[in-house]
Formats: sequence, C-alpha cells, structure tokens
Amino acid sequence: MNQVLNEMEQRSRTLIVDIVSDLICPWCYIAKRRVEKTAALLNQEIGIRWWPFELNANMPIDGLDRRTYRSAKFGSWAQSLKLDAQVADAGQEVGLMFRHDLMRRTPNTFRGHILLAAALKDGLIKQNKVAERLFQAYFINGEDVGDPVVLLGIAREFDVLTISRMDDFDNRALADEVTTQELQFSATVRGVPHISFDGQVLANSAQREDFLASAILDIQNLSGQCKDGVCGV
Repeated sequence: MNQVLNEMEQRSRTLIVDIVSDLICPWCYIAKRRVEKTAALLNQEIGIRWWPFELNANMPIDGLDRRTYRSAKFGSWAQSLKLDAQVADAGQEVGLMFRHDLMRRTPNTFRGHILLAAALKDGLIKQNKVAERLFQAYFINGEDVGDPVVLLGIAREFDVLTISRMDDFDNRALADEVTTQELQFSATVRGVPHISFDGQVLANSAQREDFLASAILDIQNLSGQCKDGVCGV
C-alpha cells in the first residue's frame, strides 16, 4: 500500500509538458534539453509527452539524399550549411554536438512517429527514452530514422511492446492513430517545436529554460482562481 501511495504521490508531483515535434527537427532536440533544464529551475520533475508532426509530409517513403533535398529547399547547399552551423551553435549551448556531416539522407518520419505512439502506450518514461534515442540516432549518429530496420532495433532496445517485428510499422491502428493526431494538430500548429503545459501554449519555438519556467509558473498561479465565471480547481 505504501508503495502504491508513493507512486501516486510521485506522479502528482510530475509536471507534464506536451511537445509537438518531428524527428528531423534539430530545434525539437534542443527544446527537449531546455525543458529538462526547466525542471531543475522549478525543482520539479517534468514528464515530456511527444506528439507527431511531419515537416516533410510528402517525403518519399525511403527519404531523399540530404544534400539534394536541402539544396533545393533552401536554394543552395551553402545556405543549408549556414543553417546547420547556426543550429550547431545552439546545440552546443545545451550540450548537444550535432554531426551534420554524418547525415546522408532526409528520411520520411512517419514510421518513427508510429514508434513514438507505440512507446507512449508503455508510459511517458519509455516514450521519452525512445524520443531521446531517435534524436540521437539522427543528429549524433547520422542513422536513417526512416529505415524500419533502424527503428525496429530501437524498439527492441527499449522493449516497446507493440513493435516487435517489421510488419508492426504498417499496423493500421497505429498508423491511423498517428494520422488522426497529425490532423488534430494541423489546425493550430504551423511549426515545431510546439510546447504546451496544462492545455496552454508555452512556446512555438525552442525557448530558453528561464522563459519556460516563468510561463509554467504563470499557468500554475492561475489554477484555482475564478475567471470568466468559472472557478478552477
């Protein structure tokens, strides 16, 4: 009984921050680190819940050569390298060493989102570990996170219960779940990371931890107050 009560108390102390993201968004990885630093500022645990967004929804299933794709998207490879340098500098501020030189392909991320949706069924902690591993795979190791072989390896590494074989990435129920979530967010989200807490938007970018901490405190201070004819709990 005491153990159950302790676990319930622990969950009640954990703040849940929702992040709409894509696996190939470097600012989403930076946002993850900044949210983690926010927890230290608030002296509270923060659980991150990840939701799907595809920056390249029309990307071929096997992805594209990164240089070719980004040269076309940004006008030149030189401009792409300039943007990579900017995000690399921001990454170093939070302890991330982006290895753009290892990234050969821009992947289709839909299957990666299926893996994250499956991981969430096993709890926030597991989903967040899988998210970290996916970001690490792409931005640090240069792995193709659109490759089902890579994704299956990660699923097995963290024992994601509903992903045990390659065919599971074509699971219709999981695919429909991800598609439905993407459609829901498409009405309000125009870019990622999109960070929210308690149903309220904290930031539409990878804001620094002091900004996020202040925004969370503002939301918490409003709870329990009466506003617009409604009293919160």
